[in-house]
Amino acid sequence: MATGTSVDRSWITAIQKEANNPSKDLDLWRKHSIYLVPSCIKDLNPKAYRPQIVSFGPYHHADPELASMEEHKHRALLHLLRRAKKPLEDFVAGIEEIVGRLQSSYQGLEERWKGGGGDEEFLRLMVVDGCFMLEILRLNVGQFGDYAADDPIFSNHGMLHTLPYIKRDMLIVENQLPLLALEKLVSVEAGKPANPDQINRLVLKLCSPESPAPTPGIGLGLHPLDLHRRSLLQSPSTPSDLPPRFRSSDSSSPGIIRSAIELYEAGIRFRKSRTTSLLDIRFHHGVLSLPAIVVDDATQYAYLNLMAFERLHVGAGSEITSYVFFMDNIIDSAKDVSLLHSKGIIQNALGSDKAVANLFNSISKDVTLDPDSSLEAVQKRVNAYCQKRWNMWRANLIHTYFRSPWAFLSLAAAIFLLVLSVLQTVYSVLPYYQTGEAAAVMAPPPPPPMPQAPPPGFSPRRGV
Repeated sequence: MATGTSVDRSWITAIQKEANNPSKDLDLWRKHSIYLVPSCIKDLNPKAYRPQIVSFGPYHHADPELASMEEHKHRALLHLLRRAKKPLEDFVAGIEEIVGRLQSSYQGLEERWKGGGGDEEFLRLMVVDGCFMLEILRLNVGQFGDYAADDPIFSNHGMLHTLPYIKRDMLIVENQLPLLALEKLVSVEAGKPANPDQINRLVLKLCSPESPAPTPGIGLGLHPLDLHRRSLLQSPSTPSDLPPRFRSSDSSSPGIIRSAIELYEAGIRFRKSRTTSLLDIRFHHGVLSLPAIVVDDATQYAYLNLMAFERLHVGAGSEITSYVFFMDNIIDSAKDVSLLHSKGIIQNALGSDKAVANLFNSISKDVTLDPDSSLEAVQKRVNAYCQKRWNMWRANLIHTYFRSPWAFLSLAAAIFLLVLSVLQTVYSVLPYYQTGEAAAVMAPPPPPPMPQAPPPGFSPRRGV
């Protein structure tokens, strides 16, 4: 090394400092709940992870293609301030109290959103986006406030043409807003602590309108996507109402489950579960129960982002991913979709059964079944049932002769003719045996044998 050359080795000191404080890195990751989707996931379907009409949070802020909604965000803030009769400084001060927690929610947050002027920009972003989301949630439940009837967003017209796209964007993993910000804004607006259950209900009214009301006291959701996932996985029932899930100690691989048509031909019947919870999948006595789902244009985007969240958020679980993997296994073609539709399990809003099959086959790429998932046990039981020959024979008999009334009548006629033939044969042969036995009883006994004459030249000897 040349003399006089100064070498900057401050990086050594910085890394050593981090090594001496291992808990700091762990604490940082534990606070993350909103993530940038890696390219290995996003490249399979980039459009699914990008908002179409509105941005929430810093990741897609200032996107030129989403700029048209910024004007409506500003209008929403003004309307909320007029109704609340509170100065904007109060809302900013409330968000400032939790700004550190909000910033740590975002993984890989750029430095321009941190420290000094960055904090101010982040505060502004949280207030504006949070007030806009609150106004949208209230619009969904019919609270139009002081908006005009012909408002392009906050009106019946907006609910019909714009709200579905906003709902879809609220479920993008990169486009999340911490519900903690909404809770703080509502608290400032009302002048008292907000009820987390009310915030949860408002979000689910928009994101999961068909899901049951969230259980009171479960705590505030992390963000809309997390709350939507929770609603899909609500406990189906009490343990006494439904049979306990089969948990096998067998560590063998469950294998690939067959398609719905093949399972049906193997004697397995399909039935709609009593709840819509994705946890309510059970196999009992040859009956596979599955929750009813509606498949529409937003289904693909929702499931892809839910699976991405499970993949990125440590401790979230993998129930959605396991469900998609399971459905991909039993759906191979349009015939499988048609069968599940006939049982009320799939409500097809796409129009084409083939489109539904392609949807599940496409979103399950690079997806594996969690070995600790309860669906693994269901899959093992289904495969074990299919391997029993008696079930196959019985299923073939049912599907061949009992699928239609004409096939059943043909089978019944064939059995009837066979029985008649057997009876005719019996009645034809029976008189012959009966006549032979009667003749043997009525015949006279045979006469005694006649004495035979002695042979010529024979003379009996006389005794002495």
